[in-house]
Amino acid sequence: MITHQHRVATRPPPGPAADTPFDEALGHMRQLHAKASRMTRNPADAEDLVQETYARAFASFHQFKEGTNLRAWLNRILTNTFISGYRKKQREPVLTASRLEDWQLERVCSRSAQPSAAARSAEELALDRMTDSGATDALRRLPEDFRMAVYLADVEGFGYREIAEIMHCPIGTVMSRLHRGRGRLRDLLENTSERV
Repeated sequence: MITHQHRVATRPPPGPAADTPFDEALGHMRQLHAKASRMTRNPADAEDLVQETYARAFASFHQFKEGTNLRAWLNRILTNTFISGYRKKQREPVLTASRLEDWQLERVCSRSAQPSAAARSAEELALDRMTDSGATDALRRLPEDFRMAVYLADVEGFGYREIAEIMHCPIGTVMSRLHRGRGRLRDLLENTSERV
C-alpha cells in the first residue's frame, strides 16, 4: 500500500528568543546607526553616538518598562544624547593655533612637563583653562557642594538627574544647591568687579 504524504509549506522556526531584553535592544543597532549617521553626518561620530546610546541604555535598563516600545526608547536615548553632545560642543571655545595666546601655550607646556598635573582633578584642570581669572577664583571660593553643582551644570552641561546621580543626592537638593551656588557666585563676581 502506497501512501502519499503531502508536505505543507510552513514558516521556518523563529530564531532563538532573546535571552534578555538588552539582547533584543542590540537587534536595533543597524537602525540606530542609520539615524546616528543622518544626525552626525560623520561615520566615526555616528559610531560613537550609538556606543554612547547603548552605554546609557544599559545603565538605565532598570527604568525600561516591559511591554513598551523598546525601539522608541532607544531612539529617544539616541536623540537626547546627540542633543546633549551638540549643546556641550556649542559651549566649548574653539581654539585654533593662530588664536592661541603665548600664555596659553606656556600653560600647556608647563602642565605636560609636570607629573603632578595628572594627579589633579578634572574640575581643577578645567578651571585652570578658564580665561577669566575672576570667575575662576570666585568659583573656587564656593563651598564644595555648591561648586560641584554649578560646575557640573554650567561647565560640563549635565542635567539635574545626572548631577543627582553623580553627587548621590536627590534632584531637589541639586536644584537648591544650583540656585544658592549661582547666587553666591553672582555675589562674589559683583564684589570682584567693584574692586576693579
